[in-house]
Amino acid sequence: MLFPKLSDEKRLARLELPVGRLDVVIDTDMYNEIDDQFAVTYALLSPERLNVEAIYAAPFHNERSNGPEDGMERSYAEIIRLLAKLGRPFNEGFVLKGSTNYLPPNLTPYRTDASLDLVRRVMARPDDNPLYVVSIGAITNVASAILMEPSILEKMVVIWLGGHALHWTDTAEFNLRQDVRATAVVLDSGVPLVLIPCMGVTSHLLTTVAEMEQYVRGKGACGDYLFEIFSAYEKEHMGWSKVIWDIATIAYLLDQTWIPTYLIPSPILTEQLTWKTDSSRHLIRYARHIYRDPIFRDLFMKLEKY
Repeated sequence: MLFPKLSDEKRLARLELPVGRLDVVIDTDMYNEIDDQFAVTYALLSPERLNVEAIYAAPFHNERSNGPEDGMERSYAEIIRLLAKLGRPFNEGFVLKGSTNYLPPNLTPYRTDASLDLVRRVMARPDDNPLYVVSIGAITNVASAILMEPSILEKMVVIWLGGHALHWTDTAEFNLRQDVRATAVVLDSGVPLVLIPCMGVTSHLLTTVAEMEQYVRGKGACGDYLFEIFSAYEKEHMGWSKVIWDIATIAYLLDQTWIPTYLIPSPILTEQLTWKTDSSRHLIRYARHIYRDPIFRDLFMKLEKY
């Protein structure tokens, strides 16, 4: 498929975060694990920087769902549940259902409430004010929107937690392998992209039950809920820590110094689910490291003030 080609100058400009508030939508498979809940909470508690316009439910399939459609529906319900914990009334225009399956071999996009909403929002934006699309699940909804209306890539920036570090032996990470075709669409489309890998980078974002008990429990209904799902994730807590992957995407938008990045050619995803490089491809931003402490400190402080 042919996609619009951004000039190098425009792409690099898009990949520099501006000052001031950013308009954001979040695409999440929230019921898949427990870290999406932390990420969405973090975003909604950061209104000084992030204006969250909508939240999309993404498909997933693991032991917590019966298939991608069930995963999306469960995520949709979990988003609404979390908003209630934050004291935010449900708004159908704010929480939208996404794809019920992954992209088929012929790359026919799914015209869902989420993908159609994303197209509408991006198309309505002025050229100098892109929409920031935070994806913390399978990237099906975003890929569908791009396939439906390729011109949206000119007025959006995607921040995706997906794959593993370039030096890792493979990139068969959960978000990526759920929808390999959607991943390839996004990587090949030329959309301005900030790629935040999991193992080898975001895997530094570890915390413990003791830390959660000290700084999250008792911080309102939402804090209690986050502590509840965190502590219930594993039965044995001695010597145990848990990575909260997805807050990395929000932290990047809040303060780039917490997550240093550099420009690389967009990697090619092989059939073996490994990365392949080609210096002739368009540039993306790639997270190379994460400073764990200031990110958790900022999240804890915002929960304290909530």
